[in-house]
Amino acid sequence: VLVLVLFYAFTVLGVGGEGDLHTAIGTSLATIVVTALRSLAAHRKHGAVDEQVLRTWTPWVALGAVAGAAIAGVTSMEGLALVYGVLLILVAAQMGLLPERYVLRNDMPTGWTRGVLGSLIGLFSAMMGVGGGSLGGMTMTLFGRPIHQAVATASGFGVAIGAAAAAGFVVFGWDAPGRPPLSLGYVNLPAAVIMGTMTSLSAPLGARLAHRLDRRVLKKAFAVYLLATALSVVIKAF
Repeated sequence: VLVLVLFYAFTVLGVGGEGDLHTAIGTSLATIVVTALRSLAAHRKHGAVDEQVLRTWTPWVALGAVAGAAIAGVTSMEGLALVYGVLLILVAAQMGLLPERYVLRNDMPTGWTRGVLGSLIGLFSAMMGVGGGSLGGMTMTLFGRPIHQAVATASGFGVAIGAAAAAGFVVFGWDAPGRPPLSLGYVNLPAAVIMGTMTSLSAPLGARLAHRLDRRVLKKAFAVYLLATALSVVIKAF
């Protein structure tokens, strides 16, 4: 949601240029840190977080997030919009079309498989400006974890993704042209403060709502949201 809102705001207000989408993604990642921390704390109160998965996957997720920020920094706005749209559509398809109990296996990967998958979660999440819920949650459900536990644990991935990728977007966008005023690299400071405050206040409410919703309703609703966001960003970029 944040990437779409920020992208539209920057373009409609005419305060940026070629770097509008990059700045929307970088700013979204910066706000994710506080939001994800509050969401993680709320999920922990429900005992839904798999602490072992969070501890062993987070370093790989953070590494991938830095790589994703670096790649995004050298990608055009149109190219980044296509990557963003395609990835969100794939996640939406997985959420909305695959059978409820479809799994690849019933345990989370370890060893080099964990390293590869964790890095890919971080890389693509950074390029999309999202926390751990989209790709991290999808991965955990594919490996047999209940949707509520997947969303809860993936909120912890969001802390690592937001911190590592936002720092990368600052560094790799430091001298980039076409950015809105008061931006530190590809992170717009006023927007980050405003959005960060609003989303951090609403994060606990979202966590409580997620635990009360039927898991099938939660998956379908999330799929529709992802599809609508993907199409909107691609259309706006072109």
